Amino acid sequence: MDAISEAVKAFQRDGYYVARSLFSSDEVSALVELIDQSLSPALAPVEFEADVHYPGAPPSKTAPGGNTPRRLLHAFGRDRLFQQVGRHPQVVAMLKALMGAEGIRLSQNHHNCVMTKHPGFSSVTSWHQDIRYWRFDRRELVSTWLALGPENARNGGLLVIPGSHTLDFEPGQFDASLFLRTDLADNEELLARAVPVELEAGDQLFFHSRTLHAAGQNDSDIIKRSLVFTYRAEDNQPIPETRSAVYEDIPVS
Repeated sequence: MDAISEAVKAFQRDGYYVARSLFSSDEVSALVELIDQSLSPALAPVEFEADVHYPGAPPSKTAPGGNTPRRLLHAFGRDRLFQQVGRHPQVVAMLKALMGAEGIRLSQNHHNCVMTKHPGFSSVTSWHQDIRYWRFDRRELVSTWLALGPENARNGGLLVIPGSHTLDFEPGQFDASLFLRTDLADNEELLARAVPVELEAGDQLFFHSRTLHAAGQNDSDIIKRSLVFTYRAEDNQPIPETRSAVYEDIPVS
């Protein structure tokens, strides 16, 4: 079985797959330099930690750490380096295989950002499925998460629940913001299956829009940077007049 077939098998089983060293150290260094130029000062459009209202986030932009960047938004349109990542031939080939489609489009409405976690003022991302607030004909999208440095439990790396993309949930298993409730006995067995996704610079995670995932705070002394895009098959259309249809999606194949 070749590497692509192995990836498809793992993705279908687990709801995620990690392609190791997909991007070179030179490519990573160029992206980090570009991102750091965009962080100091933070170049709009930007989402700040105070905007997300997640556990551990500053209560307002005037509070200590309130002006800490969380996401640099609209990444694809910011620079050709981000565009090269979004259209990378190996990434597109993998997406075609994972989605079983020839036509692939990059969403400008979801993710399409540089995610950062800064030491001292990073917040917790509770357990959720990305599809909770996306509106498409089918709940079958794939996101890519390019690590631009080490990602682990200490600096707020991702946790996932393998196989959760295949499960059906009752509405009561989630809270009003559609985060998985951790106070329910029915969810305890599910949460016990969680595993960390440890990444090194240049590794890229592919994960299903229904895969449950979470992340902690950055307790290291270094900024964590990740470039995140979301893709759909060409025939999986966004529902008109929803957030998923605000900007036109970009063909990458």
